[in-house]
Amino acid sequence: MKFSATARSVQGSSASRRLRRAGRVPAIVYGGTAAPLNIELDHNEIYHALRKESFHASILTMEVADGQNEQVLLRSVQWHPYKQQVLHVDFQRVDANQALHTKVPLHFVNGDVSPAVKLSGALISHVMNEVDIVCLPSNLPQFIEVNLGDMLVGSSVHASDLKLPLGVTLNLHGNNPVVATAMVKGGAAAEETAAGGEQPAA
Repeated sequence: MKFSATARSVQGSSASRRLRRAGRVPAIVYGGTAAPLNIELDHNEIYHALRKESFHASILTMEVADGQNEQVLLRSVQWHPYKQQVLHVDFQRVDANQALHTKVPLHFVNGDVSPAVKLSGALISHVMNEVDIVCLPSNLPQFIEVNLGDMLVGSSVHASDLKLPLGVTLNLHGNNPVVATAMVKGGAAAEETAAGGEQPAA
C-alpha cells in the first residue's frame, strides 16, 4: 500500500496546530541508519487509510514529495479524544534484512459450523483479536487465520495451536494465551479453561 507525505521543517506544538487547521497531520518516520524525518500528511488520505485493516499490518510505501520513496511500517496513531481527527502518526523504516516485531490481526473462520455451535449450541468467544509476531518484512502477513471448525464445547484454542505462515514466529514471552473458547449459552465458562487455570490474554 502507498501513501503520500511531504517533508516538514517547522516543528513545535503551534506549528502542529496550524497544520491541523489546514487539513494536514504531523507525523514522523524513525529507525534505520538515517535520522528521523518529520513529515506531514493529508488528513483525509490518512484517515481513510487508517480505516483499512491492511494499512496496520503491511509494509507501506511512503511517497515523499521530493521523489524519495521509503518502505515503512505503521507504529502508532494519536487520535483526538472525541473528534474523528488524526493528530499524529509514527512510522518506522523497514530494513529488508532485519526482523520485525509487530502485531497482526486474527481472522476467525468456520466457528458457525463447529461441533461446539452446531451440536451443543455453544458460543465461541474471541479472547484475542491480534498476536505479536516476529518475521522478516518479506514474510509479514496481513492477518493470521484461525480455523474454529473443529472446536468442541468446553474446548479452547491457544496461541500455540495457530498455523503460522512460513517464516513467521509468535512472540509469546514464555506464555501460551487463550485465543478462543467455546462456552455454553448462559455464561458457563469453557471447562478446559477453568480446569487448566489459563488466563485469557487481553
